[in-house]
Amino acid sequence: MSDKQLPFPLAEEPDDMSREVGRKLFAGEIDFLKGVVAMSGLPADDRIEVCFAGRSNVGKSSLINALTGRKALARASNTPGRTQEINYFTLGDARYLVDLPGYGYANAPVQVVEKWQALLKQYLSGRASLRRAFVLVDSRHGVKPVDEEIMTLLDRSAVTFQVVLTKCDKIKPSHHDSLLDQVRGALSKHPAAYPELVLTSSEKGDGIATLRSIIAGIS
Repeated sequence: MSDKQLPFPLAEEPDDMSREVGRKLFAGEIDFLKGVVAMSGLPADDRIEVCFAGRSNVGKSSLINALTGRKALARASNTPGRTQEINYFTLGDARYLVDLPGYGYANAPVQVVEKWQALLKQYLSGRASLRRAFVLVDSRHGVKPVDEEIMTLLDRSAVTFQVVLTKCDKIKPSHHDSLLDQVRGALSKHPAAYPELVLTSSEKGDGIATLRSIIAGIS
């Protein structure tokens, strides 16, 4: 059976036109707008919005930097749970790119963790302009129970989410099929899951053009 016939096939490489549209979008103006620590601080929901969610240390900041071609747009940290705000970036003049706080293990006081996890849940369940959540999953570990929690929240909130596998250059080719089997099995239980997977490596640039074109095509 070809990958296209499987549930949750891999996203196809974009054609030349889609690739160029994605490249232009991310080559344009991208600016940090604000860091939000409470729902009252969210900007007006007058733009198409996509967000990136993932466990602490999944490589979220590195992926955002690779997408935008800017080395330090999103602050990468070796300390899990360092990002404690919802960080808004303007993407062109009609979109927001949103970097959510890492969930799961975080090297921070319990009260701090609870506060920003609550903010994360409020945002995901109450943002009308949110078109898609990209849930990042570390290729070396597959879908973990804490990922399932966020996916279930997205199901309940009726927010479409798409899994992006990070650090794909870090796994052996022989582990590729078992990883995809595990992820597909996990996603089969989630009605809000978008039926395509994206394999990426921020270090090697794999999947970056594909993800750019996907984001550019969301309306």
